[in-house]
Amino acid sequence: MYAVTGATGRLGRLVIEALLKTIPADRIVAAVRNTVKASDLAERGVIVREADYSRPDTLGPALDGVEKLLLISSTEVSGRLPRHRAVIEAAKVAGVSLIAYTSMLHADTSPATLAIEHRQTEEVIAASGLPAVILRNGWYTENHLMALPAALEHGAFVGAAKDGRFSSAARQDYAEAAAVVLATDGHAGRTYELAADQAFTLAGLAAEVSRQSGKATVYNDFSEVAYRDVLTGTGLPADLAALLADADAAASRGALFDDGGTLGRLIGRPTIPMESLVATVLRG
Repeated sequence: MYAVTGATGRLGRLVIEALLKTIPADRIVAAVRNTVKASDLAERGVIVREADYSRPDTLGPALDGVEKLLLISSTEVSGRLPRHRAVIEAAKVAGVSLIAYTSMLHADTSPATLAIEHRQTEEVIAASGLPAVILRNGWYTENHLMALPAALEHGAFVGAAKDGRFSSAARQDYAEAAAVVLATDGHAGRTYELAADQAFTLAGLAAEVSRQSGKATVYNDFSEVAYRDVLTGTGLPADLAALLADADAAASRGALFDDGGTLGRLIGRPTIPMESLVATVLRG
């Protein structure tokens, strides 16, 4: 059987959908914190099991009979490592034959603070002895576009990335890649740096929004500290604002750029262009 943790999240649901194209529903386990939120998956024949990262007693039963597991990283801002370790330990006890983990682009060398717990999780997986594949996902293009309504209202995107290039890809692309490594063989022991075919700067994103929307939109670059303050001013928690500002600063130094083309090769098609996602969001 194939299991996906965090299966009711935005990435997890897309992975389940991709798996269902080639894997029977009764061979797929949606491991979720709240089973009620997965009722639609259960109605389609997917096996739904409770799996709460913070409650290790739920993890063993959730992984019973599972051969291949996708561990989608926790959405917690910090404190992810103990949660990830609990899943990895449960997977080892359950006899899982392959664990795939959604890490961060260039996690082993990235200067971004967000990369630290991803790097540590990779180390825990390696120490476990479990056959594994590491999926180092770049930024999601959708993350950039969360700011689109405000950018259109004020005529500007803001950040601290300078002219750093983002090889951001669509969530759909990353989901299909995860499904491929679960549903096909030959991936154990591999680390995949996953990024879009074409990179863009935040100024380039603003220009594309201007072109498609007809509303003049620019990119205003701030210092890391000033951008952090802007984010907290919008109501973001201070620790999350600091992490996002730090990630932008890291991007200015190339941390979120990769031109290896691995993602497109893995999914067997070109990655979804930023321009397409801008069009989709603008259509509402």
